[in-house]
Amino acid sequence: MAMDGDMLFSIITPTAGNRPNALRNAVASVERAARFAGLACNQLEILLGFDGVRGAAPDCAYPVRTFSLPGDRNRGCGVRDTLLKFSGGEKVIFLDDDNELKPCSLSRYLRHRDAEMVIGRIDAQLALDQPWLPAFDDGPLVRPGNLDLLCLCLSRSLVVDRCGGWRHGSAPDSCLRNMAEWRRRARSVTVIEEVVGIFDAGRSLDRAALSSRQEALLDGLVSGRAFPARPVLRSAPGLALA
Repeated sequence: MAMDGDMLFSIITPTAGNRPNALRNAVASVERAARFAGLACNQLEILLGFDGVRGAAPDCAYPVRTFSLPGDRNRGCGVRDTLLKFSGGEKVIFLDDDNELKPCSLSRYLRHRDAEMVIGRIDAQLALDQPWLPAFDDGPLVRPGNLDLLCLCLSRSLVVDRCGGWRHGSAPDSCLRNMAEWRRRARSVTVIEEVVGIFDAGRSLDRAALSSRQEALLDGLVSGRAFPARPVLRSAPGLALA
C-alpha cells in the first residue's frame, strides 16, 4: 500500500495548447482516478508540457506543473522527454491531452506496485474498429497497432534511469520503439485485463483541433453515411426477378 508522503505517480501530458476542453477532461479524469485510489495531494503530480505555446493549467485538486517549452512539433516526443526529466513519481503514466484515465486505473496499478511495467487494456472503440487495445492473442503484445502508451504504467527508474528517457524521437514509430525497449529491459512485467483508459475520449470536445488521424476517421464516417452501400438483390434458386 501507498505510504503517506510518497510521490507515487507522475502523469506525463504533452499538448499543443489547441485542445483546452479535451485537456480539462484529461486532467479531470486524473483527479477522479486519484480520489478513487485514496491518494493524498502529495502522492500524484501532473506535468503539462505546452509545445511551443504558453498555456495555463486546468483547475485540479492535485498539483499540476506546467512547462512552456520551445516548439518541438514532433508528436510530443521531445516534450515527453523533457517532462520525464522533471518527474518525481515512482511511476510514470503517459496521458495525451485527448485521452482519459478510467476512475479505477490508479487503484489497479497500486495492486501491482512491485512490477516495473504494467500493461492494461484501454477502450478504443471511439477511434478504431476494435473495442480494446491490446488484443491478447497469439501475436507479440508489443507490435504495430496493438499497444498504446495509455496502456502502460511504468517505473520511472526503468524509463529514465536505465533506458535514458524518451528515445528515438525522430523516428515515425518512436512510441513503438520505446515501448519495445521498456518491455525488453523491464525486470518484471504484469499484464492485466482491466480497462484503465479511454482512447480519443476528448476528440469531439475541440472541433477545430482534430489530429490528422481523427480527421481521416471522421471523413470516413461522413463518407459512409453520405454513400450508404446499396443492397444487392439476389434471386432465390429457381425464381426469376421481374
